[in-house]
Amino acid sequence: MLQLEILSFVIALVTLQIVLILYIWGFISSAIYNKSAEVPDRLPAGKFARYTFPLLIVSWLALTASLIIRSTLTLHVPFTDMYEFASSFCWGVMFAGILFQWRLKSEVFGAGGSIIALALLLYAFFLPAEHMPLPAALRQTWLLPLHVSCAIMAYGMFALGFASAILYLLRRKYPLSIFPSSDTLDRAGHLAVLTGFPLMTLVIIIGAIWAKVAWGNYWTWDPKETASLVTWIIYAVYLVTRLFFGWRNDKSAWLLILGFVAVLVTFFGNLFFGGLHSYVS
Repeated sequence: MLQLEILSFVIALVTLQIVLILYIWGFISSAIYNKSAEVPDRLPAGKFARYTFPLLIVSWLALTASLIIRSTLTLHVPFTDMYEFASSFCWGVMFAGILFQWRLKSEVFGAGGSIIALALLLYAFFLPAEHMPLPAALRQTWLLPLHVSCAIMAYGMFALGFASAILYLLRRKYPLSIFPSSDTLDRAGHLAVLTGFPLMTLVIIIGAIWAKVAWGNYWTWDPKETASLVTWIIYAVYLVTRLFFGWRNDKSAWLLILGFVAVLVTFFGNLFFGGLHSYVS
């Protein structure tokens, strides 16, 4: 079973690299053969568009299998150290990329998600992956899966919002045919936050309940708690300014970028600042 877990992880990693290469080559080919500034929102019909999306799903399924097998072997959900959480974070990003490509009919979102997912999976690849027992503070069985599952899905959506914002700014500066329209990118970023923000709210609420059970206080200003709150505030500002001030421009895109920087600080910050959320490394 351990060999099967490792094999599934390697399949996910290798397939994801192939997917990203095909995406990049497809967009380069599109830019070469389509000189129009009007954006079709899709790769040209043919071999690139035919293989990238199915391979992305194969990579996601392989990573899913790796995480399920690991859970079976360790007898707990795979959310307890940086290797497991980086892999799960990657899973959420890939899921969001697949969902957005399918929903918005644009390969750009699958490609953007694949770039972030590959960075996370490569990071996980170089982390210790030993099977560790569940720490005492993580043994509230219903709180751990719910709290971290919400975080993974929220982070995945925010990653797609970040990719949409980067592409939006690039589209404004370089109106090339490989980029979706500004409206499509703006709508994608908004949809990502509309999905991720309620999940992030649940992360904080469930985390507070968990903190009370495990440590005796609802809030301790632990570095990860504080970073989560800052992340939530940034995305709240994004939604408020969009709703009440009609922001649909570069300012909103920069808020999405700032929000994802806060997500990364939330994810990696405990490695540098310590605190109650420190993972086994």
